Amino acid sequence: MQGSLLHPLLTPSPDWDGSRVVMDCSKIQFQYTDSFSSTDLDQLVDLFRAAAFWAQDRTKEDMAIAVAHSHPVVTAWDGDRLIGFSRATSDGVFRATIWDVVIAPDYQGGGLGRRLVETLVSHPHMSRVERTYLMTTHQQGFYKRIGFEENVSTTLVLYNNAEIEMLPALGQSVELAADVAVEVAG
Repeated sequence: MQGSLLHPLLTPSPDWDGSRVVMDCSKIQFQYTDSFSSTDLDQLVDLFRAAAFWAQDRTKEDMAIAVAHSHPVVTAWDGDRLIGFSRATSDGVFRATIWDVVIAPDYQGGGLGRRLVETLVSHPHMSRVERTYLMTTHQQGFYKRIGFEENVSTTLVLYNNAEIEMLPALGQSVELAADVAVEVAG
């Protein structure tokens, strides 16, 4: 468990109050995290496999790359157990995107997902941006309850497809159909 301690929150011990499960999460710690140890990455992959149907094939190596290129990253810990994870990218002024919000199944329903999102968007790199985007398959209601709105006009996707011809890097020459070499300005 690496990173800067934010605030202790709540250790789940579900109790029934007659109408809903009440969770004592007073020992949960939320942290901004810059890097993960190998053991933490193992826990992260296990967390995704347990709680994220859309991320079953993520590997430890790919998650290390994703974490390294995300800022901020927020984790939730119950002692040494990783029970929550969220990450985003942002330019710090105009736009941000939340990529993952995951809570261990046995901790869901106690407000920890909301707390992950609130902690993520209150980070100095996110708190000033004009718009924060996210994609979700089935959790629209959850995100609407914490202030997100549907925005159907901005959803476009570019899938990584080998058939798409990409431009060369700056300084590389390109062979055109007419066998004419063109150098890309650098």
